[in-house]
Amino acid sequence: MTIVDSTNPFQAWSLYLAAMGWPVFPLVPLRKQPAVRDWENRATTDPARIRRCWDEGDFWNVAVATGPAGLVVVDLDQPKPGQSGPDGATALTELAELRGGPLPATYTVTTPSGGRHLYYLAPAGTHLRSSAGQLASRVDVRAHGGYVVGPGSVTDVGGWELCDDTDPVELPGWLVQACAERASTAISAPREIHAADPNRYGMAALAGECDRVRTAAPEQHNAVLSSAAYTIGRKLGAELIDHATARTELTAAAGHMVAASCECTQREVTRVIAAGLTAGARNPVARRGKAA
Repeated sequence: MTIVDSTNPFQAWSLYLAAMGWPVFPLVPLRKQPAVRDWENRATTDPARIRRCWDEGDFWNVAVATGPAGLVVVDLDQPKPGQSGPDGATALTELAELRGGPLPATYTVTTPSGGRHLYYLAPAGTHLRSSAGQLASRVDVRAHGGYVVGPGSVTDVGGWELCDDTDPVELPGWLVQACAERASTAISAPREIHAADPNRYGMAALAGECDRVRTAAPEQHNAVLSSAAYTIGRKLGAELIDHATARTELTAAAGHMVAASCECTQREVTRVIAAGLTAGARNPVARRGKAA
């Protein structure tokens, strides 16, 4: 990687990130707090503005405004002293295995605490929001409304360092779906389902999701099936439908995926459905008279 020639390393990193097409803005020296107000709108890729901001003696840390940059950055944290449980990288790997999705190599920055920032391109037509801990334990998302500390920035205990300058790849479909599901759950909680006939409501929901599975395009097979199974799993967890019916109907709806000229197999379809139902059942929709 070639850093833009500059006597000020913070300015050099700012110019480099801007050349990637990512709007930047200054942070307080040795800190992660913005040094300007309305930072999302003031973030820029203009080299002249950047040179004026990071003049020779101005050692502002550097931030990338993820929304304007068209990025989704997955922030993987380490447990703090005294905390238990997996680190963010382990939690994300477990989620990927559960959802049956890949974690392709992408642009990666390490953090002073031993964590990692995985930079992904936001897929066209998506508008994902930032979140903290909703995707998985110690896994945060920085997208619209958020920012990340850029490489080259420092604190008293260390710095943010570029460890993989692979061009950012598009956020995998299963991660897009997972982010959207978690955001929807967070916004709607503690939403309650009021249905005169819960079983009828559950069957109607199942029918709708099965229709979505039957019409899924080949490139969306995994994402749609995983999403449908998770959605029905939430109804299963609320006892709005029984497990056997959900599994049987979803499997039948996904029959065309196995017959299609793609990589879907019956074993993979079965695994994705089981994983989605299990994950959804852990986060049931709330019903009146039942605990969420």
